Amino acid sequence: MKRLVCILMITVAPILVGQAPDDSGGAVAPPAEAAQVRQLRERIRQRWNERVRSTLGLNADQTVKLQGTERRFEEQRQPIRMRQHQINDALNTELTAGTPNQERVKHLMNERQENQRKLQEINRGEDREMQAYLSPVQRARYQEERRRFQERVADVVRHRLEARRRMPGPRGGVRKRLGP
Repeated sequence: MKRLVCILMITVAPILVGQAPDDSGGAVAPPAEAAQVRQLRERIRQRWNERVRSTLGLNADQTVKLQGTERRFEEQRQPIRMRQHQINDALNTELTAGTPNQERVKHLMNERQENQRKLQEINRGEDREMQAYLSPVQRARYQEERRRFQERVADVVRHRLEARRRMPGPRGGVRKRLGP
């Protein structure tokens, strides 16, 4: 269990450290930290690949094809996820305003739904491509493994965000007011 938590924490680090300055009010990660994040991402990718190869019983050819498919489709998902994060932040900001702008909220909701549709379409395309080299059982197992992994990552992210909110200081929930 400790190992799983460690792996998940390492997985979350790239998400939080890789944010643009506007995402969370923080600065961009220093070069040494960015290099460390890249190494952590690579280790997680290797462990994921080993886990999937073992769980699905993949041969070498299937493993190479699956890794290529994952890489191509993740490249398509990443900008949509980043935009989804921005939309959610803007929507939360709008909803916490004294008087939310109805048109802005409507626009953000529509854009969020459109992004969700795009992500579903990407997932369907990825699954169609996998049909060419994975059996139905392997695809089902893959999807289940990915679902479990995403749930674990979401849990870790949620816990980290809750912990950040409880922390005092500029990134936490208790902030000091500067000036008069």
